[in-house]
Amino acid sequence: MIDPDDLAAFRAAVADTRPLPASGRVDLHGKLPPPRPLQHLADERAALHESLHGRIGLQDRLEGGDEPHFVRPGLAQTVLRDLRRGRWVIQDEIDLHGLNREEARQLLAAFLADCLHDGKRCLRVIHGKGLRSPQRTSILRQLVRGWLAQRDEVLAYCQAKPHDGGEGALIVLLRANKKSRVA
Repeated sequence: MIDPDDLAAFRAAVADTRPLPASGRVDLHGKLPPPRPLQHLADERAALHESLHGRIGLQDRLEGGDEPHFVRPGLAQTVLRDLRRGRWVIQDEIDLHGLNREEARQLLAAFLADCLHDGKRCLRVIHGKGLRSPQRTSILRQLVRGWLAQRDEVLAYCQAKPHDGGEGALIVLLRANKKSRVA
C-alpha cells in the first residue's frame, strides 16, 4: 500500500511537468510486418516457367511409369516431370490414415483451402497403402486421386518417392493464390 503522504509529495513534485516533445525515433516495440519471401516466390515462378516452356529431352520421354499421376489439361507434361523429380519443395502435408470417407473428404478440402490461402503450392497427401484394409486395397487411395482431380486449384499430382511415402502418398501441386503473388 502506498503511503498517502508519499503520494501527495510525489504529485506536488511533478505538478508543473509537461511531456517531452516527440523525438522522431522509431518505436522498436511495435509489431513488425510479415516477411515477404521474394526469392522463394521467384524460384517458384522460374520452376513453373521452365516446366511450362522447357524442352523435353529423351530422359523426360522415358520417365513416367504406371504410378498414379494427374496434370490439368492445358499444362505441359514438364510440370509433372518436375513434380516427380522433386523440384518443388514440399511445404505442408496431411495424413488421412484411419479416417472414413467423409472425414477424409472434408479434412482434405479444408487442408487444400488453407494451403491455397497461405500460399503453399507443393503438398504431400498421405492416404496410406491400405495394408490394414479388407483385401489390402486402399479405398482412400482411389478416392483421394478422384477428389484431387476434381479440384480447380490442383494443377498436378504424382505418386510420392519412396522416402516421401511411396504408394501411400501423393505429391500435389496447387495453383498460385492470386493474393500471394508479388507484383
